[in-house]
Amino acid sequence: MTSLRLTAAEIARAIQGRVEGDAAVIITGLAPIDQARPGDLTFVAQPRYLSYLDKTPAAAVLVDANYSASLANAVLIRVANPYFAFLQIAKNFFHPAPSFIGMHPTAIIGGNVRLGENLMIGPHVVIAPDCEIGDNVCIGALSYLGRGVKLGHRVVLFPQVHVAHGVRLGNDVIIQSGAVIGSDGFGYVKHEGAYHKIPHLGAVVLEDGVEIGANCTIDRGTFGETRIRRGTKLDNLVHLAHNVEVGEHTVIAAQTGVSGSTKIGNRVTIAGNAGLVGHIEIGDDVTIGARAGVSKSIPAGLTVWGYLAREHTLARREEAAQRRLPELLKRVRALEKALAQIAPETLAKINDSEA
Repeated sequence: MTSLRLTAAEIARAIQGRVEGDAAVIITGLAPIDQARPGDLTFVAQPRYLSYLDKTPAAAVLVDANYSASLANAVLIRVANPYFAFLQIAKNFFHPAPSFIGMHPTAIIGGNVRLGENLMIGPHVVIAPDCEIGDNVCIGALSYLGRGVKLGHRVVLFPQVHVAHGVRLGNDVIIQSGAVIGSDGFGYVKHEGAYHKIPHLGAVVLEDGVEIGANCTIDRGTFGETRIRRGTKLDNLVHLAHNVEVGEHTVIAAQTGVSGSTKIGNRVTIAGNAGLVGHIEIGDDVTIGARAGVSKSIPAGLTVWGYLAREHTLARREEAAQRRLPELLKRVRALEKALAQIAPETLAKINDSEA
């Protein structure tokens, strides 16, 4: 956290909010409402946190514009979306600045590299020949850029990011530590009992605003592209195989694996530890539940979960029925006992048909 000091009025102007109370109160930090201390800015985005409002020591609280009550001990800043406003303040005012601007003396820069302005290139970074780096880019320590990599403006690579040859990143891309972008895909041809590697000559393209979590692996295309479109976010430990396409503003949670040549639409939500087979299509606005196994294409707008993944209302009925199996078995035994007393011949026929 920085030592920045802002007034409630300055914060309200930045997020188009309306101050209720002392607009000159000083904000020196940020915190969730259950951990806030004097001088902090906090927020309430869910009703269950409203009970903290009358006892928080925070200097100011972001609340919904339609929130009806007022506070005696804290300033209110009314906004359309308190959580989003809080994130904007954190990003624009309190986000840690780079430790330095410039190039560390241990960095290695290849020939014919085009460097933009206002760069931070950390210790032991290696940039291979023919790369293009935009303005306001941060490249963390021990990161590697292969030959011909292109980075747009305001790209942030955290330490130990590997961006392989020919990869192209748009503007405002963020890649967390340990990610590997552009490795060869898992592609082999079996011939005469042995596996022969398929050359991966394609590329990876990350469009504007894409964020990649720590230790993700995104394989390059075999001969075409692996592409992640604008605004999509990947959690940690996500794997995308060769020739995968992901649409705009999609979110993929941790430990998800997507097999080769699968196409994922726009605004898709994929929960953690899901697995998708290759060569299928996931439509726009689909939601895939945690640990789902997706073996076939899913049309737009559907929610699926389970293994193998199926339409969620059917899956819920099946799981509810499974939970009732012990009870149902007891009822079946009771019915069999009653049937044996009143119609033993019928029960015998049923048992014979099952044998």
